[in-house]
Amino acid sequence: MNQQDPTGQARFRSITTQEGLREHLQWAIELEHATLPPYLTALYSLDPERNAHAVEVVSSVFVEEMIHLALVANLLNAVGGRPRVDTPRILSPHPRPMPHADPSMQLSLLPFGQEAVTMFLRLEQPAHPGDPAEGDAYMTIGQFYDAIEKGLRHLCAELGEEKVFTGDPARQVAAGPFGHTGGRLRPVTDLASALSALEEIVEQGEGAARVDVWDGDMDLFHPQTKAVSHYYRFQELAQGRRYQPGDTPETGPTGETLTVDPAGVRPMRPNPRLEDHPEGSAIRTAQEAFNVAYGKLLQLLEQAFNGNPAMLGVSVGTMYALKGQAQSLMSMPDGEGLTAGPTFDYVAPEDRG
Repeated sequence: MNQQDPTGQARFRSITTQEGLREHLQWAIELEHATLPPYLTALYSLDPERNAHAVEVVSSVFVEEMIHLALVANLLNAVGGRPRVDTPRILSPHPRPMPHADPSMQLSLLPFGQEAVTMFLRLEQPAHPGDPAEGDAYMTIGQFYDAIEKGLRHLCAELGEEKVFTGDPARQVAAGPFGHTGGRLRPVTDLASALSALEEIVEQGEGAARVDVWDGDMDLFHPQTKAVSHYYRFQELAQGRRYQPGDTPETGPTGETLTVDPAGVRPMRPNPRLEDHPEGSAIRTAQEAFNVAYGKLLQLLEQAFNGNPAMLGVSVGTMYALKGQAQSLMSMPDGEGLTAGPTFDYVAPEDRG
């Protein structure tokens, strides 16, 4: 979808066909899912008693990324596509690039700490107002969604909404197990609801209108205040201070201080690999069991997004099981003062037992 301009730089070619729109929305599913293993790994490494605020931040971002994944599936279903989640390309080995992004957007499985927060800040980095839409090799997620928005508007103007939004409304996921977030999961049936879904995704990540630290929702952990967008939640952790009313991206956070207790972080080996341990060993067996469970989660999500929306709720039980398996791994010594951790390798359905 890119072509070269006279300077040799990649230049985005607009989304002008329904096939191109569906392709980019499938890429968006892969993008949203790609953030989940790094967020889960950091979350599982945290002791919730010693690092309650960091747990709040990472868990709230994870849940909202799950909402974004479901919203993108709704978008793809609305335009007659078929979301694909349970597929090998959804789980490339770590470290890995963000799907279809600029190579500077790299993903690793890391315990919570400065390196993980720096990675999260890069992933959630806001686009600047006026930055161009980028449907491939994007520098920011916001630019990628701008390209999708432009494609939607173009196709609706050219073909009419009824020719673009041809999907079965029964495939829409309109509710889910997301009570501890201000995010909203809603069906997509027309251009207005599609644009609302895209706005929800971008504002929660980057902040309202890309010039505000707030995302427009209320903070469910602190109901008296607005919610801070993902990028600025991680800025709070990076700078050790909370945002308060009146703060801006320029001022940075000026509210109460926050602390992270390094002793309350499980020292997981970065980017664990199955091949680091012999077959039949305790660590490898536990890693393989985790990967099977994660594959079953992908299967439930695939079912939820392809005609059985109730499976989204069922997937929550699988997520709780994953947490226990991951934290068990992170209690297993792996040499050099480090512990083992989950590898998030794809397991084919026929190998899941």
